[in-house]
Amino acid sequence: MTTTKTVRWTIADLKLFPENEKCYEIIDGELFVTRAPHWKHQEVTGNAYAQLQNWSRQTGLGRAAIAPGVIFSETDSVIPDVVWASNQRLEECLDESGHLTDAPELVVEVLSKSKKDRQRDLELKLKLYSTEGVQEYWICDRNKQEVKVYRREQAYLKLVATLFAQDTLITPLLPGFSCLVGDIFF
Repeated sequence: MTTTKTVRWTIADLKLFPENEKCYEIIDGELFVTRAPHWKHQEVTGNAYAQLQNWSRQTGLGRAAIAPGVIFSETDSVIPDVVWASNQRLEECLDESGHLTDAPELVVEVLSKSKKDRQRDLELKLKLYSTEGVQEYWICDRNKQEVKVYRREQAYLKLVATLFAQDTLITPLLPGFSCLVGDIFF
């Protein structure tokens, strides 16, 4: 009788890969390799970042970043499109390499066209972010021009709103933050 053992990838394995335009993420020991995102994907990412960073500069309450490494554990290491973290969180969780070692308060993912990539953001990452303590998760669909907002309720991230271009995005996480959803997709 033969048994098949599943390969479990760790963050140590990532050091062996070449530095190129590919993005390597590990979720529950499974390796995901993606190519550089579509131009429009990057525009939406930049727009979401700009909204969060402008609010952060006005309030001084935290900072936003594009595609930071977030290392939750040896077998869970991801690169969200955008994150926002409070100053206190950054002090506690930013390592010497510039990676977060714990959950930021807010994560933003922009969906790609690929069914496999969409499924990862809508299912695997939602579960990971929920388990790891992210307070709010925005999933931006550039094709539908909608933002799904998940907020922590008790121990899980739950869908609380689906917003469209004409809607205004506000959040109790960021006092006074307000953004027309359409501005994320222009």
